[in-house]
Amino acid sequence: MIWVILMGFITVLSVFFGIKRKKVLYFFVPFGSILLFMLIKIMMVPLPFMETVRFIFDIRG
Repeated sequence: MIWVILMGFITVLSVFFGIKRKKVLYFFVPFGSILLFMLIKIMMVPLPFMETVRFIFDIRG
């Protein structure tokens, strides 16, 4: 739950600064933080990194 609140806080702050300072770069910060969060969670799996990524994308739902 704390991660959802943290990602929401990062998103609100980046949108606020993006509008206030009129810089497009601030709007990419939430995407970067979510990507970083996903990479950290994938690295926490005890399998080798590439095998874990292959497993995630080979799952058929």
